[in-house]
Amino acid sequence: MIQPLCPVVYPRDPLPTGIPPPPCMHIPDGFIAPQFYLPLYAVALPAWTLALRRVRRNLDERGIPLLAVVTALAFVLSMIAIPLPGGTTVHATGIGLLAVLFGVWTAFVSLSLVFLMQALLFGDGGITALPLNALAMGLAGSATAAGVFHLLRGRGESLAVFLAAALAVLVAALLVALALGLQPLIAQRADGTPLFFPFGLAITLPAVLLPHLVVAVGEGLLTVFIYRFVTRLRGARQG
Repeated sequence: MIQPLCPVVYPRDPLPTGIPPPPCMHIPDGFIAPQFYLPLYAVALPAWTLALRRVRRNLDERGIPLLAVVTALAFVLSMIAIPLPGGTTVHATGIGLLAVLFGVWTAFVSLSLVFLMQALLFGDGGITALPLNALAMGLAGSATAAGVFHLLRGRGESLAVFLAAALAVLVAALLVALALGLQPLIAQRADGTPLFFPFGLAITLPAVLLPHLVVAVGEGLLTVFIYRFVTRLRGARQG
C-alpha cells in the first residue's frame, strides 16, 4: 500500500532532472534516518510485546486457520502492484479485513509478520523501515479500521466494513507520507542537502495520498466482498 517516491539513483544522490520519480512498492533501507527509525523501534518493540500477549490470551484456537488464510491473503495483496496513470503503482493491504475479523492487536501482529517476511525474503521494504510500516499500517491502520467498524456497524454492516477498510488505508498512507516528508528536515549535510529521503511534505503528501484514494475505494469494496463470504461461511458452519 505505502508507495514512497523511489529515486532512480541512490536516495542520497540528487536526481538529474529534479523531478520526483514514481512511487515504489515499500519503503526500502536508506530512506529513513536513524534519528527517526531508532525511536520508532523503541515504540514498536513494547507494542509488539503487548500485542503478542493480547493475541495469546484472546485468540480462539478455532480461528487460527482463518487467521492464517487472511494473513496469507494480505501478504499476496501487498506484493501485487497495480499500475496507475503517470507511472505510479499501488497495492491493497488487507488491513481492514484483519482488523474487522480479528481485532487490532491480532491484525498488528499479522501485518508486522507480513512486512518482516517481505523484507527478509523478497527485499520488499527494509528492516530500518519495519517499525514505520508496522506502526503506521499494522497498528494505526488497524485501530482506525476497528474503531470505524464498531462505530458504524449499527448503521449497516457493509457500509461499516467499507469505510473501515478505506479509512485504514488513508490513515496509514498519511502517516507514512508525513514520515517520509520529514526526512529532509531530520538529517542533512552541512550544505543542507538531505542525507536520506530527499523530498519534503509538499511532494510526499499528494504523491502518496492521491493514488491511495483509488486504493481506499478498491480495498473497501474487496474487503466487503471477502467479509460477507467469511461471515456466511462462519454462519454455515455454526448452523
